[in-house]
Amino acid sequence: MATKTSKSTTTSVKPLNDHILVRPAEAEEKTKGGIILPDNAREKPAQGSVVALGEGRLLDNGSRATFQLKVGDKVIYSKYAGHDLTIDGQEYKVLQESDVYAVIES
Repeated sequence: MATKTSKSTTTSVKPLNDHILVRPAEAEEKTKGGIILPDNAREKPAQGSVVALGEGRLLDNGSRATFQLKVGDKVIYSKYAGHDLTIDGQEYKVLQESDVYAVIES
């Protein structure tokens, strides 16, 4: 009897329509004054990096709207928008493009 061996694979997630997949930035561990914050006092940041984009919003004429964002953009988004996901131990957030307020340019 043959046995199956499992390989470690990375899950691929493709958002649908006008949704985007964002990897949130890490919460600050220290304040500007140097005080170390416990886990429960750390505020979740409302910014992160775009990891994947859907195909775009479906328009009335059947075509797709193009995104203003691209993979790799650092964005600021609505704090309470979207859905939190954990994929392969990594935290992500699925948002609609309209939940993104700005792109951080550096």
